[in-house]
Amino acid sequence: MQLQLPIFPKDTKMLTPTLGTFEEDGFVYYLHNGVPINMHHKDDTKNFRYITSKFVVLGLCRQVDIIRCFGVSESSVIQNVKKYKEKGEDGFFGEDYRRGKCHKMLPDRIGRVQKMIDAGLSNNRIAKKEKISEGTIRYALQQGYLKKSPT
Repeated sequence: MQLQLPIFPKDTKMLTPTLGTFEEDGFVYYLHNGVPINMHHKDDTKNFRYITSKFVVLGLCRQVDIIRCFGVSESSVIQNVKKYKEKGEDGFFGEDYRRGKCHKMLPDRIGRVQKMIDAGLSNNRIAKKEKISEGTIRYALQQGYLKKSPT
């Protein structure tokens, strides 16, 4: 049997001598010894974080390789590797993945606050009653979760 050298496309960025990545048609491909092992859409940050964390945990590369190749922060790589070790795939895609959602303005509170807004109470007064900041109410109004009553 003849040993074949790994062949990588010429625009491949190498993380390690055996692990590389390249982009084609809006997708990012990961190659190990020239063989595709994973891929995701170029704008899919959840999959990027999951895949790169898995590579570190499996020993295919080091955290510093990810930082150098992709230009991401050291703290984000450390945080994502920790999340992968603790929760696995569910840490990135599970039901409890709540990134970017306001934990203070849940549906029951939104209903109560909207009734108070409709009754003509000020944001400051509502905030004190609900024990939240006035900024939380302003943000919910700005995002469209709440509607300002016509005056």
